[in-house]
Amino acid sequence: QVQLVESGGGLVQAGGSLRLSCALSGRTFRSYTMAWFRQAPGKEREFVAGISWNGGNTEYRDSVKGRFTISRDNAKNTAYLQMNNLRPEETAVYYCAARETSTQLVYALSYNNWGQGTQVTVSS
Repeated sequence: QVQLVESGGGLVQAGGSLRLSCALSGRTFRSYTMAWFRQAPGKEREFVAGISWNGGNTEYRDSVKGRFTISRDNAKNTAYLQMNNLRPEETAVYYCAARETSTQLVYALSYNNWGQGTQVTVSS
């Protein structure tokens, strides 16, 4: 059974940075495409960024391009989301997701493993 554990959330001022981590256990990490989603109060969950199982494809929602970077370290079974120049409207619970796949799909993938989430609060 796959377990995902997020860390790195917190409170930051607008314009600041955070790095989220997602550790996967229970299965072979390098077989999984990883992604980050977020959900703000009263809003639907939305895709933020994803990276394919071999790192060959990364995708981002338009509003974070140039500010967020997703990466993975297969030796550490961990995916990361570096978030720079954060905005107050990006306050949300950030969730890590994973799906075992051999394709390069990222955004269009149906994720079936989810972490518990980590709170990111950006103050103005």
